[in-house]
Amino acid sequence: MPLPEECLSRPEERVLRQLVEALLFEKLLAAEWRSTDDGDYLHWRLRNIHYRCRARIGAFGRVRITAGSLQQNNGQGWQPAGLPPLVAALPALPRVREQLAMELAQTVRLCRWNRQQLAMPRSRRGLDFAGLEAALDEGHPYHPCFKARTGFSETDHRQYGPEAAARFQLVWLAVERSGLRQSLPAEDTAFWLSELGGEAWDLLSTRLHGLGGSWQQYGLLPLHPWQWQQRHARLADGLEQGRYLFLGAAGDHYQASQSVRTLLNADHPHKANIKLAMNMVNSSSLRTLAPHSVCSAPAISHWLTGVVASDPLFSTRYPLALLAEYAGMIADDEGQLAAIWRQSLTPLLQPGEQAVPFNALMMLEQDGRPFIADWLDRHGLEPWLDRLFEVVVLPVWHLLVAHGIALEAHGQNMVLVHRNGWPVRLVLRDFHESVEYVPAFLREPERVPDFPALDPCYRKAAPNQYYWMETLELLRELVMDTLFVFNLSEVSNLLESHCGLPENRFWSRLALRLETYASEHQLQTRQRRLGHDARQLYTESLLTRKLSGNRVDYHHLIDNPLCAEPHQES
Repeated sequence: MPLPEECLSRPEERVLRQLVEALLFEKLLAAEWRSTDDGDYLHWRLRNIHYRCRARIGAFGRVRITAGSLQQNNGQGWQPAGLPPLVAALPALPRVREQLAMELAQTVRLCRWNRQQLAMPRSRRGLDFAGLEAALDEGHPYHPCFKARTGFSETDHRQYGPEAAARFQLVWLAVERSGLRQSLPAEDTAFWLSELGGEAWDLLSTRLHGLGGSWQQYGLLPLHPWQWQQRHARLADGLEQGRYLFLGAAGDHYQASQSVRTLLNADHPHKANIKLAMNMVNSSSLRTLAPHSVCSAPAISHWLTGVVASDPLFSTRYPLALLAEYAGMIADDEGQLAAIWRQSLTPLLQPGEQAVPFNALMMLEQDGRPFIADWLDRHGLEPWLDRLFEVVVLPVWHLLVAHGIALEAHGQNMVLVHRNGWPVRLVLRDFHESVEYVPAFLREPERVPDFPALDPCYRKAAPNQYYWMETLELLRELVMDTLFVFNLSEVSNLLESHCGLPENRFWSRLALRLETYASEHQLQTRQRRLGHDARQLYTESLLTRKLSGNRVDYHHLIDNPLCAEPHQES
């Protein structure tokens, strides 16, 4: 079940290819086209090694290397390129290159383990949502460290990796109330009885009392069992001094989603997903929880769901549902001991409806056909694509243009609800760290949470540090990067390579729909201010940031297929 151009038996080839695609896309390699007797190649040089590959330039300048075409020449003729010499020559500090090499090797190792150890379904088209969260094992289609999962052993991968679909219980820590911050929708006992049920609550209460504690003195915090293994030594002093009491495993069994740290309730699918801190790096990020965001999450969800409920277009023309993050708690200043509760998708589905993580739409199945092939055969490619734009793009776009709110709508944050492949509505999730706004561009500024009252860190915060931005360009970039540059571009690539629809037709069709949207709702001026149709746009340089070894954001210019007059090289 690969992405286009992926060979499942050679994961190192995909990792190398995605690394080079990112280096070329972010203009970290000085490449040029050269013609040979057997076709055109992109050429570049790193140290004393020459490289070349066959490729095409897709939407937004995304580089698409032909599988198996990446070659190197160190004076002994063209041979298949190797990963270690290329990484060793990258422009980065030695410690950064060493860390990158480790993450790439781990990605290859876990991909190979999946192929050798797991019985993957012959087809994923009939799986339910939880089954797809496990079976969509491809990972990030752009970032080369798509299964880095630092600190994960193969045993950990079997127990806690989403691909293995193993079920496990959470472990529980009692935390002195002076060290616990929380935002709950009800008082403690009522909340926990609702979330855990009486039997698990009584079991944890018995364990707490057996250790000499009481709920008046302590609050309850769930931990991922892997996180407990990683962090318990650091908690030794607190455990010895009684600031923490370890209560062991209890309650429902959970299954990891694609994000690894967000867990689905396997015993009761209608109950909450829980997002837990994990001290691992995957792709570009450390997967802890930003401390400021944990207890702000319910207020942010209340704001967003209120905006959606107040606009009838979100229930008629551009149907949208949000999975609210309704509770959060944190017991440290690093985001290592933290949890967020999110509504389950299951209760939202009506009879006859099915849900798929959006990134399924860019994948192939074992039969070599796209996951969506039967849908396209049934409904027709262009009618289906027009409906996809209506259901997937316009809700996010309307929230931005009409309401001034930008969300991080990437493939794992989006869920498509459909009936027999016909898109019905969009479901979005994961808001606590991924919403932005410019105060003067908000349609209803009075709805925004009182952030300074939620956390002292917001009181002296600078613009662009948390949720409030200085420029509309930052809102445009967040939405277009996540929804278009690194998400829908994978769908347009699939439709060109396997369905015969040129990418330029995909994007010109979408550009026309966005213009029609603005005119239908008299939003031309607000949409124009975002500059979404400029000839060139800035996009985030994900790999450049990683190679820099710091947390500073980097950006580079790309050509924009939504521009009516594409950029012409001089």
